[in-house]
Amino acid sequence: MNETPSVSPSAPAGRPRSFWRDLSMPAIVAGFVTVLVGFTSSAVIVFEAARALGANEAQIASWMWALGIGMGLTCIVPSLRWRVPVVTAWSTPGAAMLITGAAGVPLDQAIGAFIVSAVLIAVSGFSGWFERAMNRIPIALASAMLAGVLLRFGIEAFASMQTRFGLVFAMFAAWLLGRRLWPRYAVVLALAVGVAIAAVGGELRTGALRLEMAAPVWTTPSLSLAALVGIALPLYVVTMASQNMPGVAVIRASGYTVPISPVIGWTGVATLLLAPFGGYALNLAAITAAICMGPEAHEDRSRRYVASVAAGGFYLLIGLFGATVTAVFAAFPRELIMAIAGLALLGTIGNGLAAAVVDERQREPALVTFLVTASGLTLAGIGSAFWGLAAGLLTLLVLNLRRRGA
Repeated sequence: MNETPSVSPSAPAGRPRSFWRDLSMPAIVAGFVTVLVGFTSSAVIVFEAARALGANEAQIASWMWALGIGMGLTCIVPSLRWRVPVVTAWSTPGAAMLITGAAGVPLDQAIGAFIVSAVLIAVSGFSGWFERAMNRIPIALASAMLAGVLLRFGIEAFASMQTRFGLVFAMFAAWLLGRRLWPRYAVVLALAVGVAIAAVGGELRTGALRLEMAAPVWTTPSLSLAALVGIALPLYVVTMASQNMPGVAVIRASGYTVPISPVIGWTGVATLLLAPFGGYALNLAAITAAICMGPEAHEDRSRRYVASVAAGGFYLLIGLFGATVTAVFAAFPRELIMAIAGLALLGTIGNGLAAAVVDERQREPALVTFLVTASGLTLAGIGSAFWGLAAGLLTLLVLNLRRRGA
């Protein structure tokens, strides 16, 4: 299951790769699973964040429109530009911070804070300082962090057998059969079996399905000191530390070379443009990006960018048909979602663990990184991925000092 890291692929003789020739069903399914996992795992947090700021139903729908359009374009454009998988997402820790830390701040002032945070993110990207800082992180620690972030998805895939054994075991058996006979279509087969069993058993909740387009709602921004200190700065810090940092680590651990500075910068610009409509923070994805970068997306790593383009297409559908797509994703049983996410990420987890322990001199720091990240530790509103890297770097520093002194 090990893969040799490589730089970003390019077409021979300077010709751009043909998207239509690279298009494949596994990549499309990987894109769908990426959006399915990302949306179903955190959409409710975004809804609650909007409500905490006093948004009405039309404004909440506008938030989904802005975020869907923003994520769609920031997935599709860089993936096609550089022919590598680039996956973005909304800032889930940022939304959680809004729920707990933005109480009493009016919506228009919160929008102003979103704009300030977006400007800071854009400056951090285009200036290049964030990429320079990330280049100092050893690949073993980045791989360990990736494995730690994804571990819970692998565990929950099998833990979900406790509540829906027949459904999940059948999906696992289909995946196993697919890996043996048709490796490229293993996840496709598992998803098809899961949907079929859920449909036959009456477990697909399709009663709320309706075709309804979302409409953007403009909110004129303003700003206050309370919004600047209580929302803008914390949102910027949380988004960079808990989202963009792990996102870059996932890209590096997967063996891809992506121009990080412009990608980060353009997520800031996209947030800046969409903030008045509810696009509070866009950033690099970590967990869902790993689905598009893993072997299940395609055995040819140079064609996996199609998965992130497909994910962007599905995100655009969320933006345009927010209520409809929400109902579609809500129709799937939770166990089906956890099973397909875990199965899609098994290869990436294995590759991350293998890369983390290959260098004996960095094995202990990588192990510390993996365990702290997998623990789910959250301090000061910043998630375990950041603290895992911090603990690993500290361990590496101390052990290197010890070796020099020996």
